[in-house]
Amino acid sequence: MSETEIVIVGAGECGMSLAVALIEAGHCGPIHLVGEETVHPYERPPLSKAHLEPSKTPAPLALIGAQLLEMNPQVIHHQGVTATAIDRAAHELSLSNNTRLTYGKLVLTTGATPRRLPLALGLTGIHYLRAHSDATELREALARGGPVAIIGAGFIGLEVAAAARAHGNPVTIIGAQPRVLARVADAEISVAVQALHEDHGVSFLLSTSLAGVHNDGEDIIITLADGRVTRASTAVIGIGAVPNVALAEEAGLTVENGVVVDEQLTTSDPHIYAAGDCCAFALPVYDGRRVRLESWRNARDQAVQLTAVLTGGEVPPVPVPWFWSDQYDHSLQVAGLVDEGVSEVYRPLTGGGFLTFHFNTSGRLVAACGFGPGQSVARDIRLAEMLIAARSRPNPAAIADPSVKLKSLLSDHRC
Repeated sequence: MSETEIVIVGAGECGMSLAVALIEAGHCGPIHLVGEETVHPYERPPLSKAHLEPSKTPAPLALIGAQLLEMNPQVIHHQGVTATAIDRAAHELSLSNNTRLTYGKLVLTTGATPRRLPLALGLTGIHYLRAHSDATELREALARGGPVAIIGAGFIGLEVAAAARAHGNPVTIIGAQPRVLARVADAEISVAVQALHEDHGVSFLLSTSLAGVHNDGEDIIITLADGRVTRASTAVIGIGAVPNVALAEEAGLTVENGVVVDEQLTTSDPHIYAAGDCCAFALPVYDGRRVRLESWRNARDQAVQLTAVLTGGEVPPVPVPWFWSDQYDHSLQVAGLVDEGVSEVYRPLTGGGFLTFHFNTSGRLVAACGFGPGQSVARDIRLAEMLIAARSRPNPAAIADPSVKLKSLLSDHRC
């Protein structure tokens, strides 16, 4: 196997998974893993879920394979440092501690950073959620009690709302769009998710913008464009994330809503790759549409893909995008990109859950959403993923009929 020296910038889900996969694939050369945090790589999805709940201990959950890296001298983990510059001609990476690493292949898994709200800069009581330290501080704020205002009605905002209600805090969600989860799910899902939260006491102020945010003593005063005012002890900002691309831009790599990569995750420099939340890549299932996905599974999938590229293995096909969220006792799962669809089919499930399926103009299934108690939608969403990947054109009437098993459509898809 190759003894090329590989340097990975970013020790999150993608970077860590890549290092583990390279070792398991037999890569023999040194692997440098560069991370800003001083703790070992950990799972991020629990930060907005279990870590915030009052009955949980907010300890970081180590990523799968962390122990393997600790025991393997082949991996050099540079903790608590940042990458400051790439010298593409010399194949060197400079670190904030004045170390210079020589690379044969450089991988950027630099992730993304929560989008900041300019109106809230410098105020007290404002929280963003990305790192374990953020989750710890937010949990302490929730435990102190008091009203919570959440600005942003996406996955992060809704998951934090559920955790805040578990602490018994009054919660108000403020969103610019007319419905929750407007970017990733359909209207049926949005209505059901909002109703679940309202059943748990959450209030919503949607289709509105902010006119001002300021501190009044220890409280946060939020003024809306229509003149309404909300007072909170804690405010959580969840208005999306921006890719960490400064290092790539300064090195002259092509950047457009992320570090642009080809089908092998190679950047505009053949010796530099990018994967995970920071990269913009093409989805074959949507005829090469370029996207950037902030997704736990995409980070894992691209680590596997890039391992094959770097070790000469068989590169797996690019999977269908998949997202998930747990709120209260319900699970939400989305396969594919909902905005690719022009028509929708509803499928009820026993136990109160349901699925929605989205078709494009040619009748091809392009996305599916599921919402229900526990893991009631997981199996059907997985089958929907397979139908989407196969570019199936299933009969909408069959999709809508809960007596027709989705698995039976896999062997009968029309391409």
